[in-house]
Amino acid sequence: MDSLFIITAIIVILALGFDFINGFHDTANSIATSVSTRALKPRHAIILAATMNFLGAITFTGVAKTISGDIVDPSTLEHGSYVVIAALLSAIAWNLLTWYFGIPSSSSHTLIGSIAGAAIASVGFGGIETKGFLKIVQALLISPILAFTLGFLVYGIFKVVFKKGNLAKTNRRFRHMQIATAALQSYTHGTNDAQKAMGIITLALISSGFQTDHDVALWVKLSCAIAMGLGTSVGGWRIIKTVGGQIMKIRPVNGVAADLTSAAIIFGATAIHLPVSTTHVISSAIMGVGTSHRKKGVKWGTAKRMLITWVITLPISMAFAALIYTILDFLFIK
Repeated sequence: MDSLFIITAIIVILALGFDFINGFHDTANSIATSVSTRALKPRHAIILAATMNFLGAITFTGVAKTISGDIVDPSTLEHGSYVVIAALLSAIAWNLLTWYFGIPSSSSHTLIGSIAGAAIASVGFGGIETKGFLKIVQALLISPILAFTLGFLVYGIFKVVFKKGNLAKTNRRFRHMQIATAALQSYTHGTNDAQKAMGIITLALISSGFQTDHDVALWVKLSCAIAMGLGTSVGGWRIIKTVGGQIMKIRPVNGVAADLTSAAIIFGATAIHLPVSTTHVISSAIMGVGTSHRKKGVKWGTAKRMLITWVITLPISMAFAALIYTILDFLFIK
């Protein structure tokens, strides 16, 4: 069997593995608020999230095209398949490490950093599409700030509108509303996060010569959507515990405000074909809502630990991917 075909098949398997891990790593964020307020039982929340993630994943492809073409130019990579393998191994390792310790890290940061690091190790900094890469990094940095700000404003509006409402009745209504907002948030997660694996597979197909354009094949869309749905069904209880309870004590009204905020930011990014971190957006939205509700109610120690992880993810992923590529280069290429 042709070695290029085997290498490409390995990449597809690794990409789907990354998507599966992303399913229980990042999707946990999208249902954390509804589970913590008991609007949904954990099993029901996971089924809902898996279904909506699948639907979101097969709806859009713009982010996938950004991943496959705006970070590196496949035509400039001398050993593009090994670059992609190194990037995926790095991203998978970091995701599993942060999941194990229950830290809401960003799959987007680690994947994009890993692609860049492996490409630099392969052909130097000239292999990076500087304009596209900086545009993506800019979106990753700005989106949490927007989420915090919008979350603060949305909850501020809720406080004014429902100021005279009976607290118990209001929370009951918002608990029911959380079912819809959790579904919406899971759908938007699928429209953005699942496309990252689609973009990786498309990048590998182009690098291997099996495809000449950046259009996402139907089998790629379906396989990535299924992988993410299956990963979601496994659940991510460590992440749910952190996001749902260790940032602030979440009530239904807080959960709805955070869900609407993060869904708006993520879907807005999908509409302009930019990958953003679901983890960063949702966690920042919760912090914005919490600050608006009662600043002292936010557990800033947890927020600080998350912020440190967010900052170090990109450079660590770049370095780790570069190291893996160097090892692959020594073992299989030279």
